[in-house]
Amino acid sequence: MTPAVDTPVRIRFIGNATLLLRYGPLTLLTDPNFLHRGRHAHLGYGLLTKRLREPALTVGELPDLDAVVLSHLHGDHWDRVARRNLDRGLPVLTTPQAARTLRTFQGFRRATGLRTWEDRVLVRSGHQVRLTATPGRHALGPLRALLPRVMGSILEFGPAGGPARLRVYVSGDTLLFDGVDEIARRYPDTDLAVLHLGGTTLPGGLVVTMDGRQGTEFARRLGPRRVLPVHYDDYTVMKSPLSAFLDEMDRRGLGERVVHCGRGQEATLTPGSADVHVA
Repeated sequence: MTPAVDTPVRIRFIGNATLLLRYGPLTLLTDPNFLHRGRHAHLGYGLLTKRLREPALTVGELPDLDAVVLSHLHGDHWDRVARRNLDRGLPVLTTPQAARTLRTFQGFRRATGLRTWEDRVLVRSGHQVRLTATPGRHALGPLRALLPRVMGSILEFGPAGGPARLRVYVSGDTLLFDGVDEIARRYPDTDLAVLHLGGTTLPGGLVVTMDGRQGTEFARRLGPRRVLPVHYDDYTVMKSPLSAFLDEMDRRGLGERVVHCGRGQEATLTPGSADVHVA
């Protein structure tokens, strides 16, 4: 199959940070979280958080996957449902720390750890996606040692062996930090940024994901054409609502960049078009 130059990327928002991305015959899944509403996710150190929203799909409803992109090992990004039901031969692109755990203790033999700025290329029937690991900070200062390493991802879609036609950034669970400026310098023409928000707050007041103000400043400094907010109301630890981000984006004159894609909806990006269709 030869890809047309206008082959779109379709992104379905399943819930939390779980997205299904399709580019022609290539299909990727990010941060698989399929716990039902009312179940608890494990965050480590005995911490639990209850899910408040139902995912739009079950594992059994997923199409065939080419790979999973996992930002980090936390129970709201890689849960026991995913661990028990995903094919253990499926490639998982993640941090070196998470890859070792997945291979050694969970049997996902094709889990691959990517260092910052390292990449991998997936090709199917003339279509290609190049994934590059970008830096992230789940906590700042000495507290970083208490949380899993986290990676963001640049996904570049295009014909096999050819130039990228669409570029999507997925932040992972990061706070605003100086690394965003390096990402913007290396990738100045990003079509869509998927930002993990929610102002996730752990006991003691430790905030480990961006709230509305941080997310807006992140978007300003990164400079993508459009922004898709995710990871904002699925769990009890999320204290910053989506409205806080939307209000701040409007206040800063960036509101027109927001893609309003609800749980279960699909956003379609087409090369050469600034519009994003949501259905």
